[in-house]
Amino acid sequence: MAKDFRTAVEGRRTIYGLNKETVLSDERIQEIVNHAVKYTPSAFNSQSARVVVLLGEQHDKLWDITKETLRKIVPEEQFAPTEERMNAFRSGYGTILFFEDSSVVENLQRDFALYKDNFPVWSQQSSGMLQYVVWTSLEIEGFGASLQHYNPLIDDEVKKEWNVPAEWKLIAQMPFGKPTAPAGEKAFQPLEDRVKVFK
Repeated sequence: MAKDFRTAVEGRRTIYGLNKETVLSDERIQEIVNHAVKYTPSAFNSQSARVVVLLGEQHDKLWDITKETLRKIVPEEQFAPTEERMNAFRSGYGTILFFEDSSVVENLQRDFALYKDNFPVWSQQSSGMLQYVVWTSLEIEGFGASLQHYNPLIDDEVKKEWNVPAEWKLIAQMPFGKPTAPAGEKAFQPLEDRVKVFK
């Protein structure tokens, strides 16, 4: 049964405990991503978002690459927690990689020089909205997910492994899978300190 929007917003949480059990068909996952990419707004309708969906062995490969990249910079005696975290992400069903096409942003900067400094900011804002739409959509369907940022450490290897165009800038990684544990408790600051209404 479909959730209403506010319930879906409440349900979208950071979930680290994941497994590879299927919740949806791969085709349905692609439909969710396609719908989000098509309808998430972007500045000047620039449509600068780019996405790579990694499933199965390709998903596993990403977290193996990330683990080995981190092994080169994290001291060996401190590596165990890092390896545990990478293995937890790898335990999920798939990962969505979010990119922004820098050539689109640069063209907008050239064509609309008055807003030159704003376009990189607006690009990030649009990417954030896309990440949220995908994340919430996955939650509605029964997947758990989290948002990770191992860029730029893994950028070169990712582009090489999946033949990603050079102008695509990696923004975030979203491992997802069937939840094996609920999200932790979340504290909320008083809304009266965060929202002001004037009539």
